[in-house]
Amino acid sequence: MESGAVQEAFAMDASFWVAIIVFTVALVVIISEKIHKTVVAIFGAALILVLKILDQHEAFHLEEFGVDWNVIFLLVGMMIIISLMRPTGMFEYIAIRSAKLGRGDPLRIMIIFAVITAAFSALLDNVTTVLLLAPVTLLIADALEVDAIPFLIVEALSSNIGGTATLIGDPPNIMIASRAKLNFMDFIIHLAPIIIVIMVCFLFIIRLVFANSLKTREELKQRIMNLNEADAIKDPLMLKKSLCVLGFVLLGFMLHGVFHYEPATVALFGAGVLLLLSGTSEPQRVLAEVEWQVIFFFIGLFIMVGGLVKVGAIKMMSTEMLDLTRGDLLSTSMLIMWFSAIASAVIDNIPYVATMNPLVIDMAGELWPEENGIALLQHPELMPIWWSLALGSCLGGNGSPIGASANVIIVEMAGRAGQKISFLRFMAYGVPVTIVTVFIAMIYVYLRYYAFA
Repeated sequence: MESGAVQEAFAMDASFWVAIIVFTVALVVIISEKIHKTVVAIFGAALILVLKILDQHEAFHLEEFGVDWNVIFLLVGMMIIISLMRPTGMFEYIAIRSAKLGRGDPLRIMIIFAVITAAFSALLDNVTTVLLLAPVTLLIADALEVDAIPFLIVEALSSNIGGTATLIGDPPNIMIASRAKLNFMDFIIHLAPIIIVIMVCFLFIIRLVFANSLKTREELKQRIMNLNEADAIKDPLMLKKSLCVLGFVLLGFMLHGVFHYEPATVALFGAGVLLLLSGTSEPQRVLAEVEWQVIFFFIGLFIMVGGLVKVGAIKMMSTEMLDLTRGDLLSTSMLIMWFSAIASAVIDNIPYVATMNPLVIDMAGELWPEENGIALLQHPELMPIWWSLALGSCLGGNGSPIGASANVIIVEMAGRAGQKISFLRFMAYGVPVTIVTVFIAMIYVYLRYYAFA
C-alpha cells in the first residue's frame, strides 16, 4: 500500500512539472513568434493528451478542465455572419461616408474612424472590425498622401477599448463570460459606462497628439469628397438580410438570459439563418473565410490550461495571490487589474485570461467554501474581480503589438501594404494609452464597487 501511495504521489508530482513546462515553453515560443501560435497551441495540447496529463474525455467533455465549446461556437457563428456580410460592401460604404463626414481633414477622419472602430468592435468583435476597416483606411491615407501608420495604430487601440464594453467585443470577455456565467447585459451595465468615458479621453489624446502633424493639401481633401460611397454597395438585398439577422442576433445576446439560451446558440442560429437566406451554393467559400487558425488556437490553449488546473498549478497560484493581498478584496482587485494590464502587454491577452479564469474561480472557492455553482461564480464580492480582470486584460492588450489579436492583424496587414509598424513605434503610442486608460478604470472600479460599500 505504501509503495502504491508513493508511486501515485511521484506521478502527480511529475505531472505537475510536465504541465507547467509544456505551458511555459509554449508561451515562450508564442511570444517569440518563431512558430505560428496555432501550431504551438495544437502541439502543446497534443502533448498534454499524449502524456496523459488530461485524458480525452476530460479535454473534450468536462467543463472544469477541457475546451470551452461555448466560446468556440460563439466565435464560429459570428465569423460566419461577418463572412456573409463582407461582400455586401457595407463596411467600405461606412468608411467612405465617414471620411466625407470629416470633410477630408486627416485629423477629423482619424477621430471618426476611432469612434466607428470602437462601436463596431463592441457590436461585432475587434478582430473582425480591424480586418474590415484597415484596407479602406490604407486607401484613404494614400489618397490624402499622409502616413497610414498612425491611423492603423489608433484603430487597433480603439478596437481594444471598444471591444471591452461588451461580451462579444473582445475574446477575453467571451472567455470570462463563459466561465463566470455572465450575460450580455452584465457587460453593458458594468463595463460600457466606463468604456464610454475612456473613449472620450482617448479622443482627446488623439487630438492632442496629432493636431499639428496630420496635414494635407486642399486638392487631396477634395479627392475624398468626390468619392461616391454608394458605389461601394455591391449587394443591397443581401445587405438588408444581413442587417436584419445581425440585429436579431444582438437582441438575442441581450435577452439570452431571459430565454435561457447560451450566446453560442444565438450566434450559430443567426449564422444558419443567414446562410439559408444567402442562397449560397458554395458554403465552402463562406466557411473558408472563418479564421480556423484562431479557433484551433483557442482549442489548444484550453487543453493546455486544463492541464494546469488538473495538476493543481492554478490552485497554488491563487493561494499565493491571496497570501500576497491577505485576502483583502480591494487589494486583490487592483492587483489583478494592473497585473493583467502588464501581462497582456507582454503576451497575448487570450492565453493570459485562459490562465486567470480558473485562478479566480479557485480563489473564490477558498474565500467562500460554503458556496458553489452560480452562487460562487457570481458572489457579489467576487464580481469586481471579474470586471478588473476584463478591464485589465482588454485595455492592457494595447501595450504592445502582440498584446491583442487585433494588434497582430493590424501589424500584419500594414506590413503587406508596405507600411511596416515597428514594435517600438506601436509601443510609443500604446503604452501611454494603456497607462492612462487602466488608471481611469482603476478609479472607476474603486468608486463603483468599494468606496461606498
